[in-house]
Amino acid sequence: MRGLLTPEHLGALAVTIAICAVVVVAARWWPGAWTDWFSRALALVLVVNEVSWWIVSWRSGLWTVTGYLPLQLCSAATFVAAAGLLWRRPFLVELTWFWGVAGTLQAILTPDLVQHFPDYWFLQYYLGHGGIVLAALFLTLGLGFRPRPGAALRAFVATLAVTAAIGLADLVTGGNYMYLRRPPPGPTLLDLMGPWPWYIAGGALLAAAFFLALELPFRVRKRANP
Repeated sequence: MRGLLTPEHLGALAVTIAICAVVVVAARWWPGAWTDWFSRALALVLVVNEVSWWIVSWRSGLWTVTGYLPLQLCSAATFVAAAGLLWRRPFLVELTWFWGVAGTLQAILTPDLVQHFPDYWFLQYYLGHGGIVLAALFLTLGLGFRPRPGAALRAFVATLAVTAAIGLADLVTGGNYMYLRRPPPGPTLLDLMGPWPWYIAGGALLAAAFFLALELPFRVRKRANP
C-alpha cells in the first residue's frame, strides 16, 4: 500500500490520535458552550475540505467522471458527519459512528497515497478522513450520544443502499468507486476475501461484523448501568 507505515503516515496517525484524544477528554471533563462551537467549526472544515478537493482536481486538469465524483463512501461519510455535528439527529450520529470507525479509520490506517507532506493532496486526505473519525468519537465518546438498539442493522441497510447507488454510478460512468468493479491496487482486508466479485460479498459480511462489534459496547454498558 502506497504511503503505508512511512514516517509521514505514522506522523499523521500520531497527530490524528492526539487530537481525537484531547478533544474527547475535553468534551467529557469540561463540557460547555465550546462543544457547540467546535461542532460547527468541524462541520465547516469537513465540507470545505471536501469541496476543495473537487475544485482543485478540476483546476489541475485531473477531474474525470471515472475517478473524481463524490461517490466514495468516505465522501458520503463527510456530509453525514457534518450533518450529525450540526443537528445531532440519532440516525446521523449512528451513521457517523459506524462509517467513521469501521470505514474511514481503515483508510487512515492503510492509505493509498503517493503525495507527501505538505502537498495539498496529503493534507486534504488526512484532514478529511481524520475529521470524520474525530466527529465520530467526539459525538459518541465525547458528548455521550449513543447508538440506539438496532443501530448496527440500520447502518448496514443504509450502507447497502449507498453501495447499490454507487454501483449503478460505476456502470454509468465506467468508474471504480468503492472498488466495486476491481480491487484496490494495494493490500487491504479485501485481499483476504478472494477475487472479484466475491470480495464484495466478503466485504459486506465484514462490514456487518464490524458494525455489530461497534454497537456491542454500548449495549453491554447499558445493561451494566440500567
